[in-house]
Amino acid sequence: MIRDQGLTSKIWRFAIWALATLFVLNLLAVIAAVVVNSFATRWLGTWLPAGWTTKWYFSAWKEFQLSSVVLVTFEIVFTVVIISGILGVMTAYALARRDFAGKRVVILLFLLPLLIPPLTYGIPLATVLYQLGLGGTFWGVVLINVVPSLPFVVLVMIPFIEQIDPRIEAAARVFGAGTTSLFLRILLPLLLPGMLAALLLVLVRTIAMFELTFLIAGPTTQTLVVSLYYAVFASGVRAGQSIDAMAVVYMVTTLFWLVIALQFVNPTQIVARAKQQPAH
Repeated sequence: MIRDQGLTSKIWRFAIWALATLFVLNLLAVIAAVVVNSFATRWLGTWLPAGWTTKWYFSAWKEFQLSSVVLVTFEIVFTVVIISGILGVMTAYALARRDFAGKRVVILLFLLPLLIPPLTYGIPLATVLYQLGLGGTFWGVVLINVVPSLPFVVLVMIPFIEQIDPRIEAAARVFGAGTTSLFLRILLPLLLPGMLAALLLVLVRTIAMFELTFLIAGPTTQTLVVSLYYAVFASGVRAGQSIDAMAVVYMVTTLFWLVIALQFVNPTQIVARAKQQPAH
């Protein structure tokens, strides 16, 4: 009986690892195909292209106006990061340091944009923004992206704030530290790793956010991922290599910031802290 259970367990482990390996290999194959095609002169029915070139990147940069698209993308992303950072840290501090009736309900309400699909609240929110005249504008795109970014900062920052002993703040106030001095000299150095982790992940999340940005973006306020969508599905004949070159630019941009973010945060620690949060 025990031997049969051990055999079954090994079979399940093998099946899980086999499926995971198959998924990873399939994903890597798709990425490799896009990257290779972006450098290919001609690639039909062979394992490798007939030749190699970088002209598709120059073509994509000019055809899709990537210089302005990338500039707009980072203007929107960094504005979202700044607003989410300021409001998120303040909100997280209030929730971490204050106990009040209904605190868990308030935290749950903050986390709703992370728990439900973006389109569920994105469509009515975009409708309101259009009615306010913000449809297709820079601030419209920023505001709709702040909605899921703000609770993400709150979720990440609450555990970091709770790790700081409140007696440190009390001692600083006893010695005459004001609110500004307390934050800049005491809290900010202690919270900086958590803030960097949260804001870098918000940056990556906003770059990759397609649904909400697509609902509100106009011709001059499209981020890189939305422009990539229009490049793929817009009418007209376009070289597939140019579109793949644009996709590679998007992947490299996102991957660059993701790698930096992972230097400051361990995703498993965030999940563990999030699970511990309701107990407070």
